[in-house]
Amino acid sequence: MRRFVRDNSLSLFFLAIFLAALVGQAIAGHALENQELSEHGAPSVGFWSYVTSSAFGRAVMENWQSEYLQFALLALATVWLLQKGSPESKELDKSGTESDAVQRVGEHARASSPAPAKWGDWRTTLYSNSLIIVMGLIFLGSWFAQSVTGWTEFNDEQRLHDETTVSWPSYVGSATFWEGTLQNWQSEFLAVGSFAVLTIFLRQRGSPESKPVGAPTGDATGKEG
Repeated sequence: MRRFVRDNSLSLFFLAIFLAALVGQAIAGHALENQELSEHGAPSVGFWSYVTSSAFGRAVMENWQSEYLQFALLALATVWLLQKGSPESKELDKSGTESDAVQRVGEHARASSPAPAKWGDWRTTLYSNSLIIVMGLIFLGSWFAQSVTGWTEFNDEQRLHDETTVSWPSYVGSATFWEGTLQNWQSEFLAVGSFAVLTIFLRQRGSPESKPVGAPTGDATGKEG
C-alpha cells in the first residue's frame, strides 16, 4: 500500500484536495443559496437538494469546462507553437507532429510501446490524438452541462421574480451566459500563458515543470529539471 501511495502520490494528492474543495464549495454554496432564498421570502432547501440542483451543477461545470479547455488547447498549441527558454515548449527545431521514428509508431515502435502505436493504421492515428480527443470531449460535455444547468437556474430566478422564462438557445446566446463563460476562459488562458513565460526566468528546484536552477534563461527550451 505504501508503494502504491508513493507511486501515485501526485494524482492522489490532487484527488484529495479536489474532493475537499468540492465539499467545501457545496457547503458554502448551500449556505449562500439559503441566504438568498431567505431574502426573497422563499423556503430554504436541504443540503442534498442543493447538491443535486442546477445552481450547484452550473457552478461546478462552469469551472470544469474552462479547465479542460485550457489543457486541451495547451496540448494542441504546443505541437506547433514554441516559446524560447520555456520548459513548457518543445525544442525550437521540433515544431510539428514529428516523424514516426521520433514518435516510435508503426515500424519504429518498440517492444514496450503500447499496442496502438504498433499497428500503423487508423487506430494508430486515433491513439496519436487520443489526449486531445478525450480532453475535448470532456470540455464539450461539461460546457453543455454548464449551459443546461445555467439555463435551468436562470429560469428558476426568472420565476422567483415573476419574469418571463427563456428557451435554451436564447440563454446560450445571451450576455448572461457568455459573461460567465468568458470570465473563466480568460483567466485560464492568462494562467497558462504567464506560466509558460515565468518558467523561462523563475525556478522551482526539483519540479519537472521547471528548468534546472542553474539553466540559462534563454536556453534549455523544452528541457525540464
